[in-house]
Amino acid sequence: MRILFVTDHYPPEASAPSIRCSTHAKRWIERGHQVTMLTNFPNYPDGEVFGGYRQSLYKREIYETVDVVRVPTLVFPNRGAFLRILDYLSFVVTASLASPFVARPDVVIATSPHIFAAVAGWIVSRVHRRPFVFEVRDLWPDSIVAVGAMKEGRVMNLVRRVERFLYRQSDLIVTVTYTTRDVLASRGIDANKIVVITNGADTTKLAPGCAASSLREKLGVENKVVVSYIGTVGMAHGLQLILDAADECLTHVPEAQFIIVGSGAEREELQHQAERRGLRNVLFVGRVSHDEIVDYWRLSDFTLVLLKNTPLFKTVLPSKVFEALATGTPIITNVRGELERLLEPLGAAEMIEPDSVEALVSAIGELARDPARRRLLAANAAAGGKRYERKALADSMLEALQRWCPGKPGESDRSDRGLSRDKTS
Repeated sequence: MRILFVTDHYPPEASAPSIRCSTHAKRWIERGHQVTMLTNFPNYPDGEVFGGYRQSLYKREIYETVDVVRVPTLVFPNRGAFLRILDYLSFVVTASLASPFVARPDVVIATSPHIFAAVAGWIVSRVHRRPFVFEVRDLWPDSIVAVGAMKEGRVMNLVRRVERFLYRQSDLIVTVTYTTRDVLASRGIDANKIVVITNGADTTKLAPGCAASSLREKLGVENKVVVSYIGTVGMAHGLQLILDAADECLTHVPEAQFIIVGSGAEREELQHQAERRGLRNVLFVGRVSHDEIVDYWRLSDFTLVLLKNTPLFKTVLPSKVFEALATGTPIITNVRGELERLLEPLGAAEMIEPDSVEALVSAIGELARDPARRRLLAANAAAGGKRYERKALADSMLEALQRWCPGKPGESDRSDRGLSRDKTS
């Protein structure tokens, strides 16, 4: 099968969409298929093109065995919804213009979180007259309204019309949560063309272990209980809660050291706040490569998975959860809904009330002073993480593509893990 994957997130970016796309592509190539990535020049999350790259009209490279075609976009620092949308729209234009120069595929896949990549994917599928698969990572634009990045109005109404059009035009929809599948079905989208393939982790790279003592020394966290946040420092995550909790912990849990690993729209403001408030127990590491992330998971005595308290986020499963599970990292989270239903049976997390500084400080204090409890949560996390191995999930998505693209060459090897069209979850 010849697969064309349209995405504006791809390595060397270390975002969740880029890692998922990369893992799937490499696995499908291992299985004997041809995969081409149509993407932009790496610039997420800071809105600056990565070192080693310079925007050009068209760049083709082999990146970790994958054929990657990169097109230019309007790159801006990650400030404000309007500039981000201009960036997204420019990708629609350049990806569409590049599509005739890409070999004709058997199927075109486009992945969100935002729908503009899907618009590009749909156009590319029409150019090549091939089936269109829409991978829905987030309910967009609902998510940007939920975090206050944009308000309801004419623009959002137009975007929602485009969203509904894409759902109806797609030959197959892949969601990463069961709740998202059910929401789409409740909106009149044919449930028979929706499959669920969750996120996961590369358990060969992300496994339990001890962080190098040199990293503890470098960060100055010897003899500290490390409380990490690893991921995008964005508007959706409500990370002000970490600073407020850190302020309380200076007095009540002095052994706790907070480490925020990642970058994004909110990082600079949060870092300035931490400096103004004298929060010496908060360390901002910034963006690190995905290969380095495992060291920070292993450094963490436990990790925070936080989102703003909004009904929409009950539908999500943050991808960092699967990396935490794979590395045996205990979790503290304030996210309800689907994430709670995943974590509770595993016994790998402490659930706290949303928006409660007191609840977060209490949970941090209890885990910081109870190593036996941390070891139990860690063991449960590592056991649960084995259920969400990325290669198996990539096999499941490949099976879905083969089912929904009849007559196309493919392998008979099948895997049902992580794939479901069953209406009960």
